[in-house]
Amino acid sequence: MKNIGNTCWFSAVIQSLFQLPEFRRLVLGYSLPQSVLENCQSRSKKRNIAFMQELQCLFALMLGTVHKYVDPTRALELLKGAFRSPDEQQQDVSEFTHKLLDWLEDAFQLAVNVNSPQDKSENPMVQLFYGTFLTEGIHEGKTFSKIETFGQYPLQVNGYKNLNECLEGALVEGETESPPSNQSVKYGQERWFTKLPPVLTFELSRFEFNQSLGQPEKIHSKLEFSRVIYMDRFLYSNKELIQSKREEIKKLKGQIALLQQKLERYMKYGSGADRFPLADMLLYVLQFASTKPAVASCAQSLVTPEPQAKGSPPVHSRGEVTQATENVQDAVEDAAAISHPELVSRPLQLPWDPVETTDYPAPHVVSEDEISLVMTCLQRWKDEVEQDIQGLRNSIALLAQSVELMYADPSLHQVPYHLHAVLVHEGQANAGHYWAYIYNQPRKSWLKYNDISVTEASWEEVERDSFGGLKNASAYCLMYISEALFHLAAADEDSSEHFQQEVEALSMDLQHYVQESNWRLEREVAEWEEEQSCKMAQMEQSESSVESQDLSSDSGQELSSPCGHGACPLSSEHAMITKDQTAQAIANTADAYEKNGVEAALKESKEAEPAKDFLGEANLIAQADEQQDAMGLAPPAQPSSQVSEVEIPSVGKILVRSDADGYNEEVMLSPAMQGVILAIAKARQTFDRDGSEAGLVKAFREEYSRLYQLSQESPTPQNDPRLQHVLVYLLQNEAPKQVVERTLLEQFADRNLSFDERSIRIMKVARAKLKDIGPDEVNMDEYKKWHEDYSLFRKVSVYLLTGLELYQNEKYCEALTYLVYAYQNNMTLLMKGPSRGVDEALIALYRRKCLLKLNDAAATLFESCHEVHVAEGMNHLDELIIPCMHLIISSDISKDDLDAIEVMRSRWCSYLGKDMDEDLQLKLGELLPRLLDCSAEGVVLKEPPKIRPNSPYDLCSRFAAVMESIHRASTVTVS
Repeated sequence: MKNIGNTCWFSAVIQSLFQLPEFRRLVLGYSLPQSVLENCQSRSKKRNIAFMQELQCLFALMLGTVHKYVDPTRALELLKGAFRSPDEQQQDVSEFTHKLLDWLEDAFQLAVNVNSPQDKSENPMVQLFYGTFLTEGIHEGKTFSKIETFGQYPLQVNGYKNLNECLEGALVEGETESPPSNQSVKYGQERWFTKLPPVLTFELSRFEFNQSLGQPEKIHSKLEFSRVIYMDRFLYSNKELIQSKREEIKKLKGQIALLQQKLERYMKYGSGADRFPLADMLLYVLQFASTKPAVASCAQSLVTPEPQAKGSPPVHSRGEVTQATENVQDAVEDAAAISHPELVSRPLQLPWDPVETTDYPAPHVVSEDEISLVMTCLQRWKDEVEQDIQGLRNSIALLAQSVELMYADPSLHQVPYHLHAVLVHEGQANAGHYWAYIYNQPRKSWLKYNDISVTEASWEEVERDSFGGLKNASAYCLMYISEALFHLAAADEDSSEHFQQEVEALSMDLQHYVQESNWRLEREVAEWEEEQSCKMAQMEQSESSVESQDLSSDSGQELSSPCGHGACPLSSEHAMITKDQTAQAIANTADAYEKNGVEAALKESKEAEPAKDFLGEANLIAQADEQQDAMGLAPPAQPSSQVSEVEIPSVGKILVRSDADGYNEEVMLSPAMQGVILAIAKARQTFDRDGSEAGLVKAFREEYSRLYQLSQESPTPQNDPRLQHVLVYLLQNEAPKQVVERTLLEQFADRNLSFDERSIRIMKVARAKLKDIGPDEVNMDEYKKWHEDYSLFRKVSVYLLTGLELYQNEKYCEALTYLVYAYQNNMTLLMKGPSRGVDEALIALYRRKCLLKLNDAAATLFESCHEVHVAEGMNHLDELIIPCMHLIISSDISKDDLDAIEVMRSRWCSYLGKDMDEDLQLKLGELLPRLLDCSAEGVVLKEPPKIRPNSPYDLCSRFAAVMESIHRASTVTVS
């Protein structure tokens, strides 16, 4: 359901109700006689009927639309008058739910044929959502009882651990005695459910007003609830049994309290302010009694003691103490003689007795019998105390278990209610976002309804977001359904088929409404596709006439193919590079090989470090062609038309033949063509001996073998072989054999191989084979998709590397944009296979780091209160932070990302209640709903600046440099 601006609360409530089959049936089947419509004069009744009709249309679309989401604007327009101010539309969701049920109840009451308008017993909304309870109690010495109706039952959260405790606290008020008098009278009351509705809704009170701050606050304490609750213990029919069990529980809890008091006396022993566990105190006394007298620290510093075990107190004999004392006196006298000679003649009087001063407290005089008696008693007392403590703990645990199992009686498990929906609020009391978790019976799983996003969720995720206590998200409403409704939903095994049946059962007006909506969408899609087709045709026409490379894509200059000029083989798109040093060195090596043999080629290639992959190929040439010196090289063919001199910087000039097909020097020097050139050079003997077709087969196998070996290399953090060649990507992802072979064959058919006679003849054979390949042999749609994926992979790689480089240079705004687009495009690839894209965790890590850095910067600018700085901070939030957060949340979010977003939101929520300018308060009020609203609808993140496609070798070098920089945490700049 579309969020049209702070309307996530509406979506959460309506989705929860829509997923109730019985409620959906009632709404869609609602109708009123014409006479009732004509006689309806009440303004509120007219409004309720109009809302009911809009709700019908909304539900019909939710059943049968082909849209991704539905727009609830018309129904929401009717709700505007239900709230005192627009702000309350988000804050008081409980009030909205009450009003919604009231409106529906009144609308259905008009359709019920009863004698009295006050008689609502036949109202289907009342039957579905409302129950009754009996209140019994004593007030001022008098007993009373009354029956009341309830819809959403309110429960307090503070002071309770789980839902059953909340219910117990709400239904049983504590009993207190009256002021002193001759007669003790108890005050209190109990509530008992006399009738439970099929849909049992609990409203959790998680908001309270802070009197000191003068504003509402949200209660974030944890409250657990189970997927099935048993209401037997709260029913009036079980009153006597439950009262007796409550008395038992009261006695057990009393015993637990007494045992806790006894245990407390052991754990906090003593009479002063500082108290300690008795067992520990006995242990310390035991250690004291077992310690032998030790010498003073001042004496010990002048006496070299015997080696001691680490941690044990030093022990000295009485003779050692006397000698130490004499040493102390001698040392003091020597010092006095030096500093104050006039005092030497006076007798030395020490202010302490060194014999009595020890490093560790110990008894001064104790006999063996005494120490034996004391040690025996202390050890026995310590053991007794530890036994008493363990016994008390065991007794408390057993009593607590008895309390827990008090309601485990099978006779009290006869009225189960199953959790249907959990409505969650995230944020603070005055701002936040709402969504719902709803259990889907046919799927046997939970679904998260978050505005236009509907995703599967685990029960663990429901617990994490709903229990509270961990972050700012917690449940504020729980919707349970009876066993009968639960089994009714379970009967719909095929939900899609069942929904289709419901669509067919709609009234003709509603069916036409749905069909018209779907037809409008189909028409819009058709018009859009036609518009795109026209644009594509214009682009193709423009590309065929413009030979310069488009800087905004990864595709290269159009090349001719066997099918005619203007059609570009997709593999050639990945072959385009600039004339860098790698290309120059490889071209030089190939030229030297043709002219002077393998040794000259090796000599040339050793001088070119970027061409290290092809050095290995040159070695393979030397090993495979052992007789080449004897046979010699085939003489270069004489040009039949024109000869061009091509100047290669730092290498020299080479002769290249040009024919009618033309010649593209840039493509000629690409890494893909370098491999083809060397493969043709290796196949020269086969070519000379068996002809051009055999030469093509030999060259094809050589190049395929090289690329296959490259695809089998184990990737490292600094090296990704897929960046080097499209075939490596195809092989690693197990592309169909026909796709791989056609891709490689296209490279041998490239027109730029027309630089000598051998290459021209092999190229022509390759072109002929391409023409012979029929559409039934290679699925061209599949072929095109594989190459589009590789183009996207390279785009992701460029975005990632650019983002990482910008991050290292602390350009977080620019870096975040590239990283976000890298992540979004990478998700598309990874959905097709784990090797289709790049490391998702790496992008997510630095995207998260950028977000946190930018959020801190925006908050700092906001705190400055300077108008220009505040505007800059708000701009960061509007254009980067909030769109990025919403994109992250709209997909499968990791715990690290969730924690980071929670930190960011908490930073801004912390400003609530602080003194600040009115203008800043206004900006904060506008910001927080958007910051906490997770809807991805309308989120627009500006596209990063266009960047020129890089050659495979350039990408590889940048990849290696950036990865090494990340691991070393140092900045690397790659030109």
